[in-house]
Amino acid sequence: MKFTDVRIRKVDKEDTKLRAVASVTIDDSFVIHDIKVIEGTDGLFIAMPSRKTKEGEYKDIAHPINAATRQELSDAVLNAYQTAE
Repeated sequence: MKFTDVRIRKVDKEDTKLRAVASVTIDDSFVIHDIKVIEGTDGLFIAMPSRKTKEGEYKDIAHPINAATRQELSDAVLNAYQTAE
């Protein structure tokens, strides 16, 4: 699996921890929109697109199945964020 395109839309709001929203294309054939780049207490991290359930919980709509793939995706998004203007 290869991340063939990572697009970053930076957020300019000072009152939120949200720093950007990303779209990632995988193998030039599948795209995931609305991956959030968030400023946490230990630095930047990504949050996968999610929806709120009737019980008030948030459930990921799409997400990596294993830790290695999650790390690859996180690295790709955060690297693109760091180099985005």
